[in-house]
Amino acid sequence: MTRISGKMTPTFDLLVYIDLLSQTIPGVIETEAEYQRLLTLTESLHFKKERTLEEKKIYKLLVTLIELYESQQYSLPASSPQEILQHIMDSSGLRQTDVAEIIGASSGVVSQIVNGKRTISKAQAKALGSRFKVSPSLFI
Repeated sequence: MTRISGKMTPTFDLLVYIDLLSQTIPGVIETEAEYQRLLTLTESLHFKKERTLEEKKIYKLLVTLIELYESQQYSLPASSPQEILQHIMDSSGLRQTDVAEIIGASSGVVSQIVNGKRTISKAQAKALGSRFKVSPSLFI
């Protein structure tokens, strides 16, 4: 601990951190087993009442490694606005005529949108977002 303006503040101990690193052996996660092992270690640190500076630093490192692995392994492929609209229509039981009423267009325009022959305008995206309680950006 270091005394700063009358208060004792903790100091980072490199040797303690090195010891934690040697116990944890963090690295780029390449397998599900490594992911589970580091996830378990991270959870134990997360729920610890008071973490030392060294534990806080290793915790941040582990979270970063886990987030990287999850973004690579579990990210969903991007869907086109037409695919999103089609999914919403299917899951809501809506027909093209229902969507036409929502966006103020003809069924023919909705058919062109669903088939990818026409893009969704900003006004139409706003109407769809408002109706389905989602961000209009999903449709642009």
